Amino acid sequence: MLAPYKCANEQLDVRITTAHKITQNLALISGLLSSLVYAIADIVCSILYDGYSYTSQTVSELSAIDAPTRPVWNSFMLIYSLLMMLFAWGVWHSAGRNRIARIVAGVLFAYVVIGFFWPPMHQRQVIAAGGGTLTDTLHIAFTFITVPLMMLAIGFGATLFGRAFKLYSILTILLMLVFGYITSLDAPNLQANLPTPMIGIWERICIGLNLSWIIVLSIFFLIKTPETKGSTSNPNLS
Repeated sequence: MLAPYKCANEQLDVRITTAHKITQNLALISGLLSSLVYAIADIVCSILYDGYSYTSQTVSELSAIDAPTRPVWNSFMLIYSLLMMLFAWGVWHSAGRNRIARIVAGVLFAYVVIGFFWPPMHQRQVIAAGGGTLTDTLHIAFTFITVPLMMLAIGFGATLFGRAFKLYSILTILLMLVFGYITSLDAPNLQANLPTPMIGIWERICIGLNLSWIIVLSIFFLIKTPETKGSTSNPNLS
C-alpha cells in the first residue's frame, strides 16, 4: 500500500534535485554572462561618447559625473552586478563543504556589494581645473579596496581546480599587478588633464584579466567539482 507513495516521493525528490541543479548551473553561467555584459558596456559606451578615446581614456571616464554615457553605463553595471551576485550564489551552493570555494563566493559577493556604492569621478578637465571633490578621492579609495578583493578571490580560487588552473590564476594576479602599476603611472597626467596616450589600453588589459578569470572560473564550476582540499568534511568518510 505504501509503495505508490514511496515512488511518488522519490520522483518528487528527483524533480527537486534536478530543478536545484538547473538553478545552480544558471547561476554559474551568470559569471560568464557578467563579463560579457561588462565588455559590451565598455564597447557601446565608448562608441556613444563623442570624442572619447578608447586608448587614451580610462573606463571610469565613461561613468564620470556629467559624462554623456553615465546613464547608459550605470544601466549596464546594474545588470553586471546582479549577474555577479547570482554567480557568487552559484559558487556558494556549488561549494558543498569546500571552505575555500565558499570563501571565494563570499569575497565575490563583497566585491559586488562594494561596487554598488562606488563613487564616480569628475571629468578630467574638471579635476585639472580644481573642481575635484571628495567623490574623486573616494573613487580612488574604492579602487584600492575592490582590486585587492578580486585578487583575493583569485588567490583563494587558484586552489580549487588543480595545477593548470592554479598556474593560470597566479599568472592572472601577476599580470594584474604589472598592468595596474603601469596604469597608475599615468594617474598624475589624468588629474592634470595632460596626455595619457595608452592609459585606456593598460587599464583595459587589467580589467580584461579580471573578466577572463571569472569566465574561466564559471566554466570550471560548470564542468568540474572543486578539489576537496578545503573541505570541512572528514576525508576518511568520503
